[in-house]
Amino acid sequence: MSHRAVVIGAGVAGLLAAAALSRAEPTMQVHLLEQDELTEGPADRRGVPQGRHAHLLMAGGLAAMESLLPVSVRDRLLVAGAHEIALGNGMLALTPDSGWFHRWQGDSPRMITCTRALLEWVLRQILRDCHPHVRLHRATVDGLLGDARQVRGVRVGGGTTGHRLGPELEADLVIDASGRGSGSLSWLAGLGITGIEERKLDSGLTNATRIYRVPEGAESFPLTLIQANPYDGRPGRSAMVLPIEGNRWMVSAGGTRGGEPPADPEGFLQYVLSLPHPIVGHLIRGAHALTDVVVSRGRSTSNTRRYFEKSPHWPERFIPLGDALATFNPAYGQGMSVAALGAQVLADELRGGLTSPGLSRRVLRGAAGHVDMAWSAAVGMDVLFPGVTGGEPALADRLAAWYTRRLTRAATGSYDAASALWDVTSLTAPPTRVLHPKALLAALNGPLLPPTTEPPLQPSERAILDQLAKSRTAPEASQGRRTR
Repeated sequence: MSHRAVVIGAGVAGLLAAAALSRAEPTMQVHLLEQDELTEGPADRRGVPQGRHAHLLMAGGLAAMESLLPVSVRDRLLVAGAHEIALGNGMLALTPDSGWFHRWQGDSPRMITCTRALLEWVLRQILRDCHPHVRLHRATVDGLLGDARQVRGVRVGGGTTGHRLGPELEADLVIDASGRGSGSLSWLAGLGITGIEERKLDSGLTNATRIYRVPEGAESFPLTLIQANPYDGRPGRSAMVLPIEGNRWMVSAGGTRGGEPPADPEGFLQYVLSLPHPIVGHLIRGAHALTDVVVSRGRSTSNTRRYFEKSPHWPERFIPLGDALATFNPAYGQGMSVAALGAQVLADELRGGLTSPGLSRRVLRGAAGHVDMAWSAAVGMDVLFPGVTGGEPALADRLAAWYTRRLTRAATGSYDAASALWDVTSLTAPPTRVLHPKALLAALNGPLLPPTTEPPLQPSERAILDQLAKSRTAPEASQGRRTR
């Protein structure tokens, strides 16, 4: 007998949950309910306030996606114009207080860079091509059907196609992948389940992003990152030049509470020029801007953790995943990968059957393990910034920050330390990876190579930077263009 599942939300978490369900039972009817209108091509969605800012797909998240889908996500993304960046030598990164990371030759984890809109569109295309029983509806959800023991479907709200489903849609399994605005807590309260622990920590991060055409000759210039400094007691200020599809750069500046980047073009340029190194400003000074500066702030950048797995009571056949489970400061580039790893847990547990007792609990506990890894990294840094709300740094936070600082300093000139950071950042290894003997020894000994105050550029890259740094902003660049 074929089963029916409902997935609330057609973002990364929802699309991958649908893939996991379809892989477990190819003839299952999977109804994807999405409140945003979805276009035929890549487009930003209102329900993803961070969608216009920088996104990184880490190696661990990509591997999870590849395991869930019958065709290569990586290959589809690269054909669509995404970029593949090696952490070891494909990027320039300035640490908070230890100089630039050395660029190492050899193998290292790789990440994918593109717009969030392109990634979601590619995932939707794969589902459409490979899983005909997945159906997408524009609809909202007003609540859950069932009781505190078992969920049996959802109450459907309005929307372009929602009325066709009827006011109630019964299902054998309901996945909440509706993101930061998830109604899970109130829906569960409607079933009599309350008291779920929730923690929020907000550094007040504001992101400002502008898209530029890549200057001629700079197509191969490395991803460039100026990291925020959580150690000096001042607001964190950062910037990134991210290669994306369409021969474009996505330039994102970020500032925690008290250090927010401005929204006007000239202020944006001056902000990135005033960072500990002006390289980002030099790169974009003569580049042609394709958009205005887009600013996002507030709760869309906060860390929120809902401890569903700790609830003493939980209904069968209801599972929150992705941002419905936990959200992270997007500066750390973990959200999409954690969502993918959660969907992989769902796929693994579905081998025991869609209606097996305890399925929801097992998935929640497994997904919580991946959430905990990313949560520790994000909160451990954010709690150190001034003006943070939701927590003060505890002794454990200060110890972790002390060790991270030493390891990062060592990683600027030690391959053993750098490889440990790559593995944890890429979510291909647990946080304990940084405590392996080689990493510990490297952290204690410090960098083997002397620190550098200038980025480790190849001669051709230096020539490109020098040329751009001398450029003047073209008049039309300061006007902005509302194009993608």
